[in-house]
Amino acid sequence: MNEIWDGLVHAAFLILTLNADLYEIAGRSLQVTLAALVIASAVALPLAALLAVQRFRWRRATIALLNALMGLPPVVVGLIVYVILSRSGPLGVLGLLFTPTAMVIAQVVIIVPLIASVAHQSLRELWSEYHDLLISMNTGRVQRIATLLWDGRRSLLTAALAGFGRGVGEVGAIMIVGGNIDHVTRVMTTAIALETGKGNFALALGLGMILIALSIMVNLAIHWLGRTETEGRW
Repeated sequence: MNEIWDGLVHAAFLILTLNADLYEIAGRSLQVTLAALVIASAVALPLAALLAVQRFRWRRATIALLNALMGLPPVVVGLIVYVILSRSGPLGVLGLLFTPTAMVIAQVVIIVPLIASVAHQSLRELWSEYHDLLISMNTGRVQRIATLLWDGRRSLLTAALAGFGRGVGEVGAIMIVGGNIDHVTRVMTTAIALETGKGNFALALGLGMILIALSIMVNLAIHWLGRTETEGRW
C-alpha cells in the first residue's frame, strides 16, 4: 500500500514539475492520435455522408462491413499493417515500420470504421429531414454531401471525438507496428505497459493520470455536444 501511495505522490510530482520524459511521451501520443484522427475523419465523414444520400448496389453491404469492422481486434490490425510494412511486404521499401507514421496508419485503420458508423447514423437522420428540400432544389450529389457535413457538424464532431478516444487508448496495434522505441515511438499506452512491468509505478501512474484526464475530457465533450445538439433541435 505504501508503494502505491508513494507512486501516486511521485506521479503527481512528475506532472506538476513538467517532467520532460512524461510530457514527451504524452505529446507524442497526442501527435500520433491527432494526425490519425484528421486523416480518418477526412476519409470517414465523406464516406458516411455518401452512404446517407446515395443508393447503390453494395450500400447495405458497405454499411454492414463498417459496423463489423468496429469490433475488429486492434492486434489483428497491427499484425496486418506490420505484414504490409515489413521488408518482405508490399510497402516494405518505404521503411515505415517502427516509425510514428506506421502508428498513424494503424490508428487510421482502427478508427475509420468507428467514425464512419457513428457519423452515418446521425447523417441518415439528417438526410431524412433534408431529403425533400434538397431534391426539390435539384442539388447535385456533392452539394448534398457538403450540406449534410456542414449542418451535421456537431454530431460529426461527436463521432470524431469518439474516434480520438478509441485511438489514444490503443496499445496492441501500436506496440506491434511502433515497437515502443524510446524517444521515437513510445506513447502513453505502451509506456504504461513497459514501466509497470519494470516496477516504475511513478511514471506509469503519471501517464495513466494524463490518459484518464484526456478520456474524461473527451467523454465530457461528447456529452456536452450531445446535449447541445438535442436542445438545438427543440
